[in-house]
Amino acid sequence: MPKLEHVNLVVTNMQPTLDFLKAAFPAWRVRGQGARPWHRHPQNWLHFGDDDFYVTLNDNAVGEQRDLKGHTPGLAHIGFEVPSLARLIARLSKAGFEPDHMGEEHPHRRNVYYVDKAGLEFEFVEYFTDIPAEKNLYV
Repeated sequence: MPKLEHVNLVVTNMQPTLDFLKAAFPAWRVRGQGARPWHRHPQNWLHFGDDDFYVTLNDNAVGEQRDLKGHTPGLAHIGFEVPSLARLIARLSKAGFEPDHMGEEHPHRRNVYYVDKAGLEFEFVEYFTDIPAEKNLYV
């Protein structure tokens, strides 16, 4: 069965996103990092995650982040399932991050959205059921 292994992000500065991800997932670690030229531009990279999944951050991007309220192409957000939304919100609040907005009411899940200091949006969802038909109910 296929599974998502990693997400690769190109950012102007990786520290704001790394700080946010460290607060969200304190058990994750920097798995590896280095530098290399990318299309003739210097670039630092790092992999932040666990043994099975990670987020790649690459710095030295040029340009502005996509307007999250606009209709331009690009990344809208990255979604993570978490075991406890309340604990995640408390951890992020303690680290100085506040939710951008809550998701819509749903009988089988609760979700929240954050925008990090680099302008990237992350969604976190907690499911209250293991039944696929309930988890994937579109109301």
